[in-house]
Amino acid sequence: MYESKPYLYGTGRRKHSVARVRVYPGTGNITVNGRDIDDYFGLETLKLIVRQPMTLTDTLGKFDIVCTVAGGGVSGQAGAIRHGLSRALLQHSDEMRPILKKAGLLTRDSRMKERKKYGLKAARRAPQFSKR
Repeated sequence: MYESKPYLYGTGRRKHSVARVRVYPGTGNITVNGRDIDDYFGLETLKLIVRQPMTLTDTLGKFDIVCTVAGGGVSGQAGAIRHGLSRALLQHSDEMRPILKKAGLLTRDSRMKERKKYGLKAARRAPQFSKR
């Protein structure tokens, strides 16, 4: 359907998720890994996160979005799509930069899960203390 059409591209990352986002001129359809956004994300808040750059820049309904996302969980994937979509919209118009920058959508959220250390049960959780 979209194979030969020109598109805008953006890569987004969040936690362990990586999203490749392609933005085509269209009617507002959002496809994630070949599935509709309503089918892919169960929670309404995650759909809201994905649509946030479009809402802020008043481009909701002007573009079709096709995403391929891998790694992490649903929350990280939604954040990765949002980041990639923000980057792709910049290619359409540089006038969107101040709006997206002010909302903090162009910054890669660098927070990652802390690694587990030896002698501990998790990153910082120590084994239960036993007096005897």
